[in-house]
Amino acid sequence: MEPARRDFLESLLETPSPSGYEVRGQRQWVEYVSGFADRVESDAYGNAYAVHEGGEPTVAFAGHADEIGFIVRKIDDDGFVHIGRIGGSDHTVSEGQHVTVHADEPVRGVIGQTAIHLRDDHGVDEIGEQTVDIGVEGGDEARDLVEVGDPITFSSTTADLEGTRMAARGIDNRVGVWAAAEGLRRAVEADVEATVVGVATVQEEVGLKGAQMVGYDLHLDAAIAVDVTHATDTPGSPGDKGGDIHLAEGPVIARGSTNNPALVEAVRTAGDEADVDYQLQAAGGRTGTDADAFYTQRGGIPSLNVGLPNRYMHTPVEVIDTEDLVAVADLLGAFAERAGEYETFGVDV
Repeated sequence: MEPARRDFLESLLETPSPSGYEVRGQRQWVEYVSGFADRVESDAYGNAYAVHEGGEPTVAFAGHADEIGFIVRKIDDDGFVHIGRIGGSDHTVSEGQHVTVHADEPVRGVIGQTAIHLRDDHGVDEIGEQTVDIGVEGGDEARDLVEVGDPITFSSTTADLEGTRMAARGIDNRVGVWAAAEGLRRAVEADVEATVVGVATVQEEVGLKGAQMVGYDLHLDAAIAVDVTHATDTPGSPGDKGGDIHLAEGPVIARGSTNNPALVEAVRTAGDEADVDYQLQAAGGRTGTDADAFYTQRGGIPSLNVGLPNRYMHTPVEVIDTEDLVAVADLLGAFAERAGEYETFGVDV
């Protein structure tokens, strides 16, 4: 990955952006795409999009900017911060972790776990039973630092593993907004004869809300939602869930349900002609991504979910191969160069 693109990726990963509190991350994205887009806009909830004006059709590359996390639910008189979920936070990995409460100023804390010497083997506490210790003596001191409604994220950021593997919190889905920006940048560099819109949506983790707004607001001929998908190449991955998806074997093109067959074929053709390796994934029901929101807007927008293989999703140590991520951008760029050849991406009945 080129150094400038890697710097952009790390800036996204290191900027906390829990659902409902995405502004800081969106500002990073807007600053980057403003360097090459014809125009950049945002809406009342912080969805952001950048446009290459190239004629018809109009296609969108979208990723969601938000990550899972926690929220301050109450502060007790002993100064402990009681938490709730933001999105699908996993209660089995949260205890014993360093966290940051994003108050007016960041407040460091830990989600405590009773020492093994002192507890009965009663299983793992639910999120609502877990508390953050910020090191204060009592409730008044805690309330001077944090308040109800402040978001919380794990404090971990990025770590390079061997080769081109990377571990980080919030890979789901900083990689998607990175890819949306990079797909747009490649369309600009190629001066493609289609209008390409790079989109960074908000609040995907709490119900695909941002994509619903964007799908209604923009008049799109096609939408490609880039998100993570489960890599199943690790010990313990159940064989009856997901598909046969591996790191370092390319992006994942979903087929079925949400995924418009004509758009699937167009993207596969672009990938084949550009020699971009990709994997296939079955989606017999919903995809669980922004594609599910896009495709039901305005009478039906041809939509597709492209996934990045991701290990350990919704934990502080998600793992990807950055070469797969570069290949996602390659795939989007190849499709953008061919998009002008299509009058429609609808199926022929």
